[in-house]
Amino acid sequence: MGLRRALMGPLSSYEGTAPDFLEVAPENWIRIGGAAKRRFRAFTEQYPMVTHGLSLSLGGPSPLDYELLGDVRTFLREFNIQCYTEHLSYCSDHGHLYDLMPIPFTEEAVHYTADRIRRVQDFLGERIAVENVSYYAAPHQQMTELEFLRAVLDEADCGLLLDVNNIHVNSINHGYDSRAFLDALPGERMFYIHVAGHFDEAEDLKVDTHGADVIEPVWDLLARAYANFGPLPTMLERDFNFPELPELMREVDHIRKLQQPMRSGSAVSA
Repeated sequence: MGLRRALMGPLSSYEGTAPDFLEVAPENWIRIGGAAKRRFRAFTEQYPMVTHGLSLSLGGPSPLDYELLGDVRTFLREFNIQCYTEHLSYCSDHGHLYDLMPIPFTEEAVHYTADRIRRVQDFLGERIAVENVSYYAAPHQQMTELEFLRAVLDEADCGLLLDVNNIHVNSINHGYDSRAFLDALPGERMFYIHVAGHFDEAEDLKVDTHGADVIEPVWDLLARAYANFGPLPTMLERDFNFPELPELMREVDHIRKLQQPMRSGSAVSA
């Protein structure tokens, strides 16, 4: 589950089955102090923790933010964070754009972005994973989303944070087969999986919001991912419109239910 401040109180007193791990955006917790830091540390001591960055802007035109990366490196080590991931997108150009912008699907962008990922990995001293993101326009497109994603992963030699909701959203918005896209991904590069809800703007326009329940087609895609790649660790994203924690935990329990046949050695229907 994603650790949001609104969930810290309910999680602290929750008496049901706890999440197996938590994910945080490091930018929201770097340089905290006092009681907030002690409270956060208690969660890192209770749960395995991973991070998903918001503002490194891997594909952006501005220079890499090494001050931020230094803070991230310190944060990972201080709190024993298991891995660092980021979005395969950009969000800055001489200032923060407060949105995830699509990197052009071009050979030049592959080389540029992969080089920046390699430099991030060298600086942190560890392999990172990048997430396949939702996007609503594809400027200057010379290759498909799948070709671009695979090319960056191979050239950067980095991991993949698989977001199955983003595949569903993009497949509708851009008219491709979500199952074929998923099947063609390199399972050996996957760190873990994101699953989330989205907003139906129109029948042919879905918006990745993380503010709603996961829908059945996305659950089906997650089950297919397990059938293809095994029961990878999976994180439920919910950023707002929080239901009561027991209701949210029912979605976490559904993830466990989908994983169980693979854990017991039987096949999940594809």
